[in-house]
Amino acid sequence: MQARRKMPQKQMAWFSRDICGQTAYIMVQTEKGPAMRDLKIPDQRHPEKAHRADNAQPKKPDWIRVKAPTSAGYKETHRIMREHKLVTVCEEAGCPNAGECWSQGHATMMIMGEICTRGCTFCNVATGRPDALDVFEPGRVADAVQKLGLKHVVITSVDRDDLEDGGAEHFAQTIRAIRHRAPETTIEILTPDFLKCSDAVLETVVAAKPDVFNHNLETVPGLYPTVRPGARYFHSLRLLQRVKELDPTMFTKSGIMVGLGEDRQSVHQVMDDMRAADIDFLTIGQYLQPTPKHHAVDRFVTPDEFKAYEKTAYGKGFLMVSATPLTRSSYHAGDDFARLRDNRLQKLGRA
Repeated sequence: MQARRKMPQKQMAWFSRDICGQTAYIMVQTEKGPAMRDLKIPDQRHPEKAHRADNAQPKKPDWIRVKAPTSAGYKETHRIMREHKLVTVCEEAGCPNAGECWSQGHATMMIMGEICTRGCTFCNVATGRPDALDVFEPGRVADAVQKLGLKHVVITSVDRDDLEDGGAEHFAQTIRAIRHRAPETTIEILTPDFLKCSDAVLETVVAAKPDVFNHNLETVPGLYPTVRPGARYFHSLRLLQRVKELDPTMFTKSGIMVGLGEDRQSVHQVMDDMRAADIDFLTIGQYLQPTPKHHAVDRFVTPDEFKAYEKTAYGKGFLMVSATPLTRSSYHAGDDFARLRDNRLQKLGRA
């Protein structure tokens, strides 16, 4: 009798988290039944990068080393995040400033799950097919904002290309929930690019009236094919320009990383493109490589070079600039928002 050929095991595109939403595991359905995917293991966290050759991870210079978090404030912030079953980009992206920010009760909340539909080569957020949206999440976010006593909150998300509106309505619901629960808190959002959605979805988010609309360009256009292959530079730029067209009073913000292989001229060109789109606030920070499978660090940009970028950006007309090795989109966001608002008032007073 002819032996039956063993068929290769295939993974099915189905994922599920546990009820708390904070486990490091998700279920992967295979032909042999469910199997565990451990998000603490890089190859399982980033299956799209597993085949890539390793890139050396150079030793970090002294100016970007940070201490491990140990403060009581950090632990209390961590407790509130877990109590409300919330995901933070601070943890998912491995932000070096988490210890400092959490010690002060500041955390950037990441809505719509912990699994992204994109596979950017710089990013440490897990890739795959996300779960359905949690309709109770906006309320939990608002409750956490109130308990933390935040004067300013930053809300970001994974890319949700699986949703027709890219998660725009979920952003709007979260903004409205915070306004209801913590009306004195100013709200900054860091959104996806809504690349595969109709133009109308942006109107949904802007109509919810966040105080700051942030969307990061991430890098110079020449590096998009290798750094941000699922995105389009001019689409992201136009997204921010449209925010200002829809609501000229809304602050807009964007950021890039350096140390990916760009040159100074290309960074200056991005500044010019941003100012042409009337972007108010620019952030520039050092790219740090999460694992050997991620995009290589081309070099560590010195603090003096960051100061030069800051001076150039202010000269081009930005209301606010944060350019340091440890700068991230939401680093010192509350203090920076207050300065941003004051700088606008001063500019209007001089007009």
